[in-house]
Amino acid sequence: MAKGNARKFINDIHLWLGLGSGIVLFLVCLSGTIYTFRTEIEERLNREVYFVKDYQGKQALSLDSLLATVEKSTQNKISAVTIPSNAEKAWSFSAKPKGKEGGRGKTILVNPYTGTIAGDTQTGSSRFFMTVMKMHRWLLMEQGTGRIIVGVATVIFALMLLSGIILWLPRRFRYWKQGLTILFRGKWKRINHDLHNTLGFYAFIFLLIMALTGLCWSFEGYRSGASKILGAEIFGSKKEKPVQAANSAGMMLSPDAALKIAAGQLNYAGVTRLGFPEAKTVTFTVSKNNSNAWNTAAADKLVIDAYSGSILKKEAFASKTTGQKIAASIRSIHTGEIYGMFSKIIYFICCLIATSLPVTGTFIWINKMKKKKPGPSKIPAAITQTIAVQ
Repeated sequence: MAKGNARKFINDIHLWLGLGSGIVLFLVCLSGTIYTFRTEIEERLNREVYFVKDYQGKQALSLDSLLATVEKSTQNKISAVTIPSNAEKAWSFSAKPKGKEGGRGKTILVNPYTGTIAGDTQTGSSRFFMTVMKMHRWLLMEQGTGRIIVGVATVIFALMLLSGIILWLPRRFRYWKQGLTILFRGKWKRINHDLHNTLGFYAFIFLLIMALTGLCWSFEGYRSGASKILGAEIFGSKKEKPVQAANSAGMMLSPDAALKIAAGQLNYAGVTRLGFPEAKTVTFTVSKNNSNAWNTAAADKLVIDAYSGSILKKEAFASKTTGQKIAASIRSIHTGEIYGMFSKIIYFICCLIATSLPVTGTFIWINKMKKKKPGPSKIPAAITQTIAVQ
């Protein structure tokens, strides 16, 4: 195939894939853009729930007393507590109704200095972002159907990104600068073309990462294949067999005692999540993120015997292979949370660009279609004069 024909073929593929998936990709990218700063927006809109006042100089109450207060006040069984590194933030208690083994529970926010329950995460803003998330993952459709449609559109998006970067490459080296800048002084057609071409180039690598990681939620086969390549199970914690205590004789450790053991093993400042013992395992589970680490998904984990206090398992994120680190960070890589606010801002900008690509791409197609329309046929002047003489 000649070079020119190959480029035309790639251009046609890029065009028709874009026209066929444009609406779906627009909705998925727009909802992803809105969802990027979900946590920050929710915390600001519900500051009285997520933050505490007059905490300076105060000592947090014991976890034992806080746990007893929450369970008594809410009549809920508490499964875990998340203790933030920021002293200004409330502690989060994960709850599920007593007598139920599964289902989506709720998170109760508690002032650790007074024991006052500030509220829970089931707010108006959280319901809005839940709708946004359902739009992003399932287009507000039934999960099975919506997941497939979004997954297919994501595959198309990845192909369009790859074909788009090929089309971006200039035919001659001297034209490289044109592909890196937007000519705002030009006509709107040129500006629209540059917005699509140039912004797409700058966002390319980040959008490709979003697409490749997003497919892990859509197709089980893709997730399994990616897990084999990385040498670690993606979302493996859901399938991981829980570690069980050797015996259950004697007095069970208090949550405060378990927290003290965890602090001794993971002696650094960070967000700590302590899971309370269940009947089957009789262990405390600990997950802690170092506040000074760039990667917010870099959690160290412990499993503590609820009776003896011995460490049954210790998993340091730093000791994992590169593949295991990537597999453990898939969610934060996809959402942009992996490097905190820095990566979130980059992802937000890239998601905005991704949302604009179907729009600018459609206008490029419309402009090309207008060019192809045959105009009124012009009669040569000589023929006109001949007709006039006759």
